[in-house]
Amino acid sequence: MPESQSSPADRSRVEASAGHSGSLFVAGSQAAWPICLGYVPIGLAFGVLAQKAGFSMPEVGLMSVLVFAGSAQFIGVAMWQGGAGALAIVATTFVVNLRHVLMSSSLAPYLKRCRPGFVTVFSYGVTDESFAVNLGRFRDQSWDPKRALILNQAANACWVVSTVAGAGAGQFIPERAFGIDYALIAMFLCLLVFQLRGRIYVMTGLIAGVLALGLSLLVPGNLHVVTASIAAATIGYAVRDRKRGT
Repeated sequence: MPESQSSPADRSRVEASAGHSGSLFVAGSQAAWPICLGYVPIGLAFGVLAQKAGFSMPEVGLMSVLVFAGSAQFIGVAMWQGGAGALAIVATTFVVNLRHVLMSSSLAPYLKRCRPGFVTVFSYGVTDESFAVNLGRFRDQSWDPKRALILNQAANACWVVSTVAGAGAGQFIPERAFGIDYALIAMFLCLLVFQLRGRIYVMTGLIAGVLALGLSLLVPGNLHVVTASIAAATIGYAVRDRKRGT
C-alpha cells in the first residue's frame, strides 16, 4: 500500500508547533542568562568549598541535583565540615528553605491551569533568583508557565555544571581565594536591589533586616531569617492594603 502523505495544512501545523516550541526555549533561555551569570561564580565557589570539605566531584554534582539550593548547600557543607550530624544538617537546611513556601505561594496564582506533574517539575526549579525573575515577568503579563519552566531548568543546569567544575578546580585554588566566600552574599544583595521598586518595598526590606538582626540575638540557628521575613512581609502587606483603602 502506498505510504500516506501529510497534507500541506498538517505540515504547516507541525512547523508552527516546532517554531512555537523554539521561541519558548529561546525566550526562557534568554531570561535565564543573567541568573546563570550569577550562578557561575557562586557555583564555582561552592564547588571549591565543598572540595576543601572533602566532597568529590560526583558527590558535589549529586548534591546540586538533589538539593539545588545555594544557601542550603553552603550551610550543609559548612556544618558537615564542622562535624554536625545528618539530622542537624537536614533540620537546619529545612528551616532555611522555608522561605520557598512564601515564594511558591506567590507563584501559585500563575500556575492554576497547569497539571500537577508540571507544577511538580516547576517547583523543583524554584530558587530565589528564578522566583525574582519569573514573578516580575508574570506581573508584567509578558510571561507564561512554559517559559518560566525553561528558565528554571536552564538555571538548574548552569548551577550543576558550575558546582561540579568548581569541585574539579578546587584542588588548584587556595581556600578563600578571590573572595569566593562572599559570592552568595553578593548574589542576595543584588536580588534585594532589583526588588526595591518603591517605598513600600524599601520599608519592608529595612524592617526585615532590623528584625533579623535583633532576632539573631534571641533565636538559635537560622530561624530568625524566616521569622523576620514573614513578619516584615505581613507588615508591608498591611501598610499597602491600608493605603489602598484610604
